[in-house]
Amino acid sequence: MEQVITGKAWKFGSNIDTDQIYPGIYVELTEMEDIRKHAMSGSEEPDLAQKFKPGEIIVAGTNFGCGSSREHAAMTLKGIGVGAVLAESFGRIFFRNAINLGIPLVICPGISKEVRKGDELKINFETGLVENQTTGKTMKAVPLSQYVMNILKSGGIKNLVREKLQNAK
Repeated sequence: MEQVITGKAWKFGSNIDTDQIYPGIYVELTEMEDIRKHAMSGSEEPDLAQKFKPGEIIVAGTNFGCGSSREHAAMTLKGIGVGAVLAESFGRIFFRNAINLGIPLVICPGISKEVRKGDELKINFETGLVENQTTGKTMKAVPLSQYVMNILKSGGIKNLVREKLQNAK
């Protein structure tokens, strides 16, 4: 995982729940190729998976990922190759599921007021600086902890544990 990424913003509102991220009617799907097709299909961008390019960034208001504890919501975002999710706050269980899958989630107060759909954003995960390259505005997000950075750099918690076990031998 890169410490700094740049990507186009896709903007969503507040209280985007896990059924908007990945509707429960698709929960029986088990293959990532099938799961990824339904990313954000319960939201105001139901065809996001067809338009989204790997590395692009989702921006939202408060409480992104609230709702059920289904890991599918985070899996579908990983499946489309989301570069990061920037929001003012996250649902607690969704936050852990996403980080554990290796998806960078960044808390950035006021982000929903400073970004429009299509803006080009640059995020430095370790410093917490978020630059809207379209408007020139720089915002301060909560920097990711070293522990979270280690999980993300490993590509997820399972890979991190696997690496630690191999190094312990």
